[in-house]
Amino acid sequence: MLEKVTTADIVDSMGRLHRHRCHVLDLVTPTPGRRLFGPAVTISYFPTCGAALDPAEYNFGALFLEAVGDDPEGKVLVLASNGHTDISLGGGTKLSRLHNHRLAGVLADGRIRDFDELAGYDFATYCAGEATRWGGDVVTPFQANVPVVLAGVGIRPGDYIHADSAGAVVIPAAEIRTVLEGAVAVTQEDAGYVEAIKGESPAGRPRDER
Repeated sequence: MLEKVTTADIVDSMGRLHRHRCHVLDLVTPTPGRRLFGPAVTISYFPTCGAALDPAEYNFGALFLEAVGDDPEGKVLVLASNGHTDISLGGGTKLSRLHNHRLAGVLADGRIRDFDELAGYDFATYCAGEATRWGGDVVTPFQANVPVVLAGVGIRPGDYIHADSAGAVVIPAAEIRTVLEGAVAVTQEDAGYVEAIKGESPAGRPRDER
């Protein structure tokens, strides 16, 4: 079912069920053409404070393991910058954990480093852009598997994420089959419209009219 639909089709299907915003735009990827899909696990970042946030407890490795749990394969790691969208939330070294644990990929509203390295891994990466500078002095991984907000879109652990070249869409877990079936229906409807349009003439009459 999934190979037949795009993010835009899913957004259309979601729009038939809900009024809330469900899509995230203007994403960049080092893995073009690679689709991201799976249930979300989350890490929420917080402004760095060495006095309040002990690095021994609040670090990417510890929060990653807490987020993915005992069955990480196929999950999507969502990184929420909480307003620091121009800051690096990770890079090739930290995110190699996704490859090792066979996650589907990562969706971030901040920047990510080491695009060339990330392109060599098996997972898909979608983020706000590439970074060159480490961001640990600005933001710190703070909470795992809590509801987060990316670009005005609420994401709860377990919600499904789909991302491609058009952007990302968030699907409630309880409605995943209904939404994907609706997206397939959208593609079929669009195909019918394309065929109907082929029969149009410049004057708006069927081509066989004289």
